[in-house]
Amino acid sequence: MNRRDTVLALLALGAAPFAAEAQRAAKVARIGYLSPSLASSPHLRDAFLQGLRDVGYVEGRNVVIEYRDAEGKLERVPALAAELVALKVDVIFVGGGTRVTLAAMQATRTIPIVFTGVGDPVESGLVTSLARPGSNVTGLSSLGPELVGKRLELLKQAVPGVDRVAVLWLPGALGERTDKDMLTGADVAARALGVRLQFVEARGPDEFARAFSDMRSARAGALTVLPSNRFLREHRRLVDLAAKNRLPAVYTSREFVDAGGLMSYGANSADLHRRAATYVDKILKGTKPADLPVEQPTKFELVINLKTAKALGITIPQLLLGRADEVIQ
Repeated sequence: MNRRDTVLALLALGAAPFAAEAQRAAKVARIGYLSPSLASSPHLRDAFLQGLRDVGYVEGRNVVIEYRDAEGKLERVPALAAELVALKVDVIFVGGGTRVTLAAMQATRTIPIVFTGVGDPVESGLVTSLARPGSNVTGLSSLGPELVGKRLELLKQAVPGVDRVAVLWLPGALGERTDKDMLTGADVAARALGVRLQFVEARGPDEFARAFSDMRSARAGALTVLPSNRFLREHRRLVDLAAKNRLPAVYTSREFVDAGGLMSYGANSADLHRRAATYVDKILKGTKPADLPVEQPTKFELVINLKTAKALGITIPQLLLGRADEVIQ
């Protein structure tokens, strides 16, 4: 090798690390976004995208997002999850619920999956434990049983004279154990508050009219709606039915109140979606999902709609209004 060749070889060796680094920097991440219904909560997708921007990912620049939307038809989810697996995305983000996350997990045991809105990821079989998920799945859970009693307490404060409250729930929404804990928690809280409960099941929109008819027949004076991604997707319809039947209601998230519901108390869903982006970022940088503990909500909000209260003839106590994170006039 002559001197010229030697110099060129040394230059090539010196440039190799920089070239490799440039190649890594230029790599475009590919995220699969699996949603039960994008149209029902577009602000949650926006929150996830904002979370990605906060950690340096801009859609169309250094990240490609493959959206798969079931449009409220959960029977489509397994096929949509399979499509994302076939595309060999780097990570799958599940924008809502246990059933959708299970479908993603059944589609792949290797591609990392990040979830939000799962009530009990351990009981549902998604993770081994919250501290050590142990598989390709991790994310942010939502609290279920812990908040049922608090919502009843807030409802009683808003409507002090109520003595019978309807509890709308979807069996299996969060898993058998979580369902049982929620119903038990509601009973305990109701006894402490001196109200009677009427549990009303509704497995889908086609049962909503019958459910509200049952509430009328039982002379329920108010309503609390238990967590369910299906209820969230149909939140406008539930709010309309509550208004039609003049039932003051407390819901699980602000989407209901923005649509005209009386009040909500629960985890800030947008905050969970923003935080999920940090999980995606860590996974894209090499952290294994099994090593990322499942987190629970840290930000809760009470939202009250005064316009709805006025329409129902309710005067919300000033003490309760003072505790609200947001009051919609």
